[in-house]
Amino acid sequence: MAYEAEEIRTSQEIFYYLLEHHELREEDELLLYKAYAEEEAVRNLVKSQGEIAGSNIERYGNVVYLIPKEENNFLGFSKQQLKTALCKSAATDKDYYLSQFAILTLLVEFFDGQGSSSKSREYMRVGEFMNCISLRLKEGADEEETKEDTAGISFQVLYQTYEALKSDDRGSRAKTTKEGFIYNILMFLQKQGLIEYVVQDEMIKTTRKLDNFMDWNLLNQNNYQRVLRVLGVAKDE
Repeated sequence: MAYEAEEIRTSQEIFYYLLEHHELREEDELLLYKAYAEEEAVRNLVKSQGEIAGSNIERYGNVVYLIPKEENNFLGFSKQQLKTALCKSAATDKDYYLSQFAILTLLVEFFDGQGSSSKSREYMRVGEFMNCISLRLKEGADEEETKEDTAGISFQVLYQTYEALKSDDRGSRAKTTKEGFIYNILMFLQKQGLIEYVVQDEMIKTTRKLDNFMDWNLLNQNNYQRVLRVLGVAKDE
């Protein structure tokens, strides 16, 4: 298919804007947004550039997002980068997997995957979030004790790792404490534009960006059930 020079230039402008801002909102850049939404040739060119850059370009509602693929360590995060950002110094894989489990727990608590919108609540207190992590880990560890063989993530190891973190009710932000571990995860998610963390009220809210992504991408039933199985709250059929 042959493309006009203006279509190519517009697609390049859109893709560069996405590289810089990671999202293209209708209210911020109306002309670029309309070009993507209404011109198939431009949209195909932008998606093609995204594919070459190891990313997906998706439009949810009135926002176009640049979504790096899992293996994209240039536009996204490598395992080591996440470990450094989320975990204590000299962290091991079990610390890393605990941080990922905490994030998955937060997603499941906010989104139930049912109805016209997957979102099931508007906010969550930090204390409740910490209790949910401890409870789910303990439930998973208790269940593992009744099985002769387990595969995948060891809930017992993750539970022991979480409980080994110190507890400090003075609001410590050190990654060696439960409070600091959770604080750094929430600040990281806020920096990515996925949540709003109101520190003074210890309140967590999700952003429209995360709501859209969960409704349109992650929480189709196949992906949702996979997340639940990771958390141990759903079983394989």
